[in-house]
Amino acid sequence: MNNLRRIDLNLLVTLHALLVEKHVSRAAQRLHKSQPAVSHALANLRAIFDDPLLVRRAGKLELTSRANELLPKLTEALHQLGALIEQPAFDSAHEKRVFRLALSDYGARVVLPGLVRRLRSEAPGIDLQVSQGSRVAMLAGVHDGEIDMAFGVFQPPLSDELRTHKLFIEHFVCAADKNTLPKTGDLDKTQWLSRPHVLVAMQSSEGNEIENALHREGVSRRVAMTLPHWGVASHVVPNTDLILTAARRSFDLFLKDSPLQLFTPPYPIDPFEFSMVWHSRRESDAGHNWLKQAIIEMLQEDGAKEPDESGIAVPALTIPPTSTQ
Repeated sequence: MNNLRRIDLNLLVTLHALLVEKHVSRAAQRLHKSQPAVSHALANLRAIFDDPLLVRRAGKLELTSRANELLPKLTEALHQLGALIEQPAFDSAHEKRVFRLALSDYGARVVLPGLVRRLRSEAPGIDLQVSQGSRVAMLAGVHDGEIDMAFGVFQPPLSDELRTHKLFIEHFVCAADKNTLPKTGDLDKTQWLSRPHVLVAMQSSEGNEIENALHREGVSRRVAMTLPHWGVASHVVPNTDLILTAARRSFDLFLKDSPLQLFTPPYPIDPFEFSMVWHSRRESDAGHNWLKQAIIEMLQEDGAKEPDESGIAVPALTIPPTSTQ
């Protein structure tokens, strides 16, 4: 009871921000306070709990055992207190905040153009810090609080603390120079296998959806070029006999003046789910929830407008209700 007299709600809110962010500057930014003020609060909290709470290991702050015990209890306590006090609605037009997103260049191509347009229109004070990494690195960043949201293809099961939402199902198409294709505008299995291919992969070709499909058929293709990025892939195909098989949304939406022709792969390739992942600690964050919903709505709108002049229609995006993993 004596300790209760030494602590107020503001200190508890500061403690929660510090334990979630594991970073004094980011906690200060989140709380709209100065870094010295948050550092002073941390010193008081360490004295109250008789524990360092955050310790530096390998160049970054980590939670102590005591802090790990406190975090879920503190989150629940603040959530219950919040239910008693009417919280002001998130004001996107005036809010000033930074969100950290992790995406591949494919994810950036799909998510960022529409999202940035929406932010500049509805939330001009919201800034984005975008990073790229492997799937494992992105999930680790979300888990450690270094990343607010990650986007990509994530195989279950995920950590119990992570939440996921399927944004859409993506399909594969092939692209080749129009002048190298027969009048039908596509290739049969024999023609397709006889041509050299471009592969987009961060590491090896093993285990990706295309190679898995070919393995099921007992065939293999010649990969003449492997690239780590989607962005340049479609630009190396024109004026060559190369074939690029990639996610439909990695290509320009309007292909009227493109030298490329898109066509359906002659071998059936499994589609993949493109998802958004965040940590459960963000569930009570009104700004975080606003951004998630803005992304879902933006993808719904963009999906409904995607053209099919290329002859390869993109299925309308169906956004399911939020699910947890």
